[in-house]
Amino acid sequence: MAEISIISTDTVGPATPNQSSNRVEFTPWELQFPLVGPIQKGLLFLHPTTPSPSPDHTIIHHLKTSLSRTLDFFYPLAGRLGTTVNNDHDTISFFIDCNGAGAQFIHAAARGVTAAGILESDSVPRIVYSFFPLDGTQNCNGVSEPLLAVQVTELADGIFIGCTINHMIVDGASFWHFFNSWSEISRASTEITVFPAFDRPFIDSPDHPIRIPRSLLVSATRRSSPFQERFFHFTKEKIAALKARANTEMATNKISSLQALMAHMWRSVIRNTRLPEDEETMYRFPVGMRPRLRPPLAPEYFGAPVRVGIVRMKVWELLKLGIGHAAWELNKVISTFTEAEAANFLESWGKNPNPFPGTSKRTSGNLLASSSPRFNVYGNDFGWGRPVAVRSGSGNKTGAKTTLFPGAEEGSIDVEAFLMPETLQSMVEDEEFMEAVTI
Repeated sequence: MAEISIISTDTVGPATPNQSSNRVEFTPWELQFPLVGPIQKGLLFLHPTTPSPSPDHTIIHHLKTSLSRTLDFFYPLAGRLGTTVNNDHDTISFFIDCNGAGAQFIHAAARGVTAAGILESDSVPRIVYSFFPLDGTQNCNGVSEPLLAVQVTELADGIFIGCTINHMIVDGASFWHFFNSWSEISRASTEITVFPAFDRPFIDSPDHPIRIPRSLLVSATRRSSPFQERFFHFTKEKIAALKARANTEMATNKISSLQALMAHMWRSVIRNTRLPEDEETMYRFPVGMRPRLRPPLAPEYFGAPVRVGIVRMKVWELLKLGIGHAAWELNKVISTFTEAEAANFLESWGKNPNPFPGTSKRTSGNLLASSSPRFNVYGNDFGWGRPVAVRSGSGNKTGAKTTLFPGAEEGSIDVEAFLMPETLQSMVEDEEFMEAVTI
């Protein structure tokens, strides 16, 4: 069995620290996440095919230096969570303390692991989880733990760059904004293409800073999981066919490619879980709020402006009424996240905070989707070529979950399915599901 060894652990701060007096406030969007885990995503790179005069340790030094320079632009990531215990002693307010305490940088090695061992395995090898730092933590621990932690793991024929960022600081869009900018700086750029925006123009109200009752911040025990992970690849053409089928079934043209694929995954997971037809199934998925405000929130807004959409229906309804019906229900729920709904959420949540629980009840009929195929994953060239794969850590995997990534070729999507082993095996043997999958 392959093993991993930690070579060094360092703290990396901004190259030119000058933001020590700054603080960044949180909105209700970010304050949903203190009890859940951080975002953990990472990229697999092959060693350059041409001989390099620089040994691996020089690559490590280069990545540390470029990370430090990147933190000049993303200075909150070098800070910690700040808290204020309010006068009533029963509530806490959070903010980002930009104190320059630094990010964590770990240099590790797993020389018994090959790129092929990760790419060609039927299921994701569990050792991949060890490529991510701060495993098992909660976002509220950012008071004392780094908000950003990076681990660079040397493999037999490549390197893996794993990144863990506190989910109160970033959503998926901001996570990849940082990753894209770091790779840009690593390619010898002195500036970044898109500067992050830390201003919070919509929190000027008497309810800020928001006071969260301590009783709502009780940490839950993380459960061990018998689940396994497997990747399923969908080409642009197969996704287009799913979209066409869904729209045809509902006599519309409003169902998107992503909605059709999500419906296909939901139906396939539930079909192969073999639940009673009268049982309820619930599908939860993130809804990005940046483009839904008027005027839209800037794409470079650095935070976590995310809501969770929920669709519920009976198993028989999901399976017997077709992919179009499921996709249309997703479409309808997404359309409810309007500017008016956002304004109402920001106001009402501020008055009655309700953070997400640290763990959810593990129910066979529940499925969670995360991430997005619209993020720039394969454009992260640190100077030695594009990544060959993306993987995620163990964070926020407490029940059935699918994580959506862009595929390596344009228009394709890779779905990382975190499910019971028997469900995964049944899906592989399911002709209706596999007809849309490319091996």
